[in-house]
Amino acid sequence: MLSLKELLAVRQKPYDKKRAAFISKAYSFAEVAHKGQKRMTGEPYFVHSIETAKTLIRMGLGSKSVAAALLHDVPEDTDLSLENVRKEFGKDVAFIVKGVTKVGKIRLRGATDEVYLENLRKMFLAMAADIRVVLIKIADRLDNMKTLHVHSREKQISIANETMEVFVPIANRLGVGEIKNQMEDLAFKYLDPENYEDTVRRSKEALNVRAKYTKRAIKELQKALKQEKIEILNIVGRAKHYYRFYQKLVKHDMQVEEVYDLAAIRIIVPTVEDCYRVLGIVHQRYNPMIGRIKDYISLPKPNGYRSLHTTIFGPEGKILEVQIRTRKMDYEAEYGIAAHWIYSGDRSFKELFFRRKKEEFEKQLDWVKQLRSWHEETGGLSDEFWASLKIDFFKNHIFAFTPMGDVIDLPEGATPVDFAYAIHTEVGNTLSGAKINQKIVALSYVIRNGDVVELTTEKKKKAPNKDWLKFVKTAHAKSKIKQALKKNKINF
Repeated sequence: MLSLKELLAVRQKPYDKKRAAFISKAYSFAEVAHKGQKRMTGEPYFVHSIETAKTLIRMGLGSKSVAAALLHDVPEDTDLSLENVRKEFGKDVAFIVKGVTKVGKIRLRGATDEVYLENLRKMFLAMAADIRVVLIKIADRLDNMKTLHVHSREKQISIANETMEVFVPIANRLGVGEIKNQMEDLAFKYLDPENYEDTVRRSKEALNVRAKYTKRAIKELQKALKQEKIEILNIVGRAKHYYRFYQKLVKHDMQVEEVYDLAAIRIIVPTVEDCYRVLGIVHQRYNPMIGRIKDYISLPKPNGYRSLHTTIFGPEGKILEVQIRTRKMDYEAEYGIAAHWIYSGDRSFKELFFRRKKEEFEKQLDWVKQLRSWHEETGGLSDEFWASLKIDFFKNHIFAFTPMGDVIDLPEGATPVDFAYAIHTEVGNTLSGAKINQKIVALSYVIRNGDVVELTTEKKKKAPNKDWLKFVKTAHAKSKIKQALKKNKINF
């Protein structure tokens, strides 16, 4: 069990005295509250609280969030109440703990689909109320997955399924990459033990073969970058996580040789300009594989992930992937939204990580705010709410462009109508036609990643076409179409 000193040491930049004292108080409070309680592993229950808090510290969250993580099970599992927490730690911490307690009561795998969907809806609404609630819940789930071996086989499968179906997509959407990968691997181990063991074996064998080429490439790239006087903050070889490796194996008929990015070289440099300079030097030293260069800096993934990726023919012609990013990008790739979200009441969060305009955060998290509005628009109907989430939350997203170069984030399968309503309700309601890459298309056309979408509108148009409801994909577009049809007394 980590001592308070060891827990605080997890943070790269030490907390100031005031914040350290606040966490210390929560540590002592929770330790006393959980005294005598044991986990099924036989260790003190308080170990779970510490492990949850440790993950929050690694994410970079501030003292209030860490205190809430330490206290998150106190009202539910001890004799102390939420009111006790509020009196000792204030309303903000109590609000977060209350949210975690509510989410903790949700049985995501209910006896019926209706119960399951209703409970899932509640969880997403908790997310919309305060992201920190769900970040703590994700950290809580990660630690519980690490002790899944003590449960019955039936419960292992149930919890692993729930993790893969619900928590992994949430972590992915929040950009918490490292935690997502860990949860996937742990769930994979219990859901498909035979393929898990086979994947571990294949991965180790393949990495042993590729290790010498990776080490040689790192050495050669270090020399080339030094000659060009580019500062290297870090350069390491990274192995693909087991579940991701297994998915690639399935895609390539289980041929390990076809998985090019099993071993990747990650290069961390100070600035964005350095990233592009490094890419050029890498391509001077090794031939790139055509079609395998990905610029996620200019065009980040929907969850905020930024990096340059290229696949090269490395030493002796062996294929390797190279990832190039700044330290900030690297941290955000590991801890996603937690690395840069600003909370006015948790200033250490803002001080430790890299300042951005508040408007950028709000734009990036528009989808979170939409959760509440979807709930209101569907009148709380679980089935319709779940259908919205299945389309808008869990599906892969694409980027499309306006003629002026503005980026519109949409789910796969979205149409020009969805694009129009993503811009503005009035644009959607008066939409009359669309061009994709300067070619006229039907409004039911499925937009592809990178398409340039040009819309034409008709100002005199009073209402959208009710037939659009047959092919639009986003809940936002469906809702706005229905509202406009109702307003104009058109049956649908």
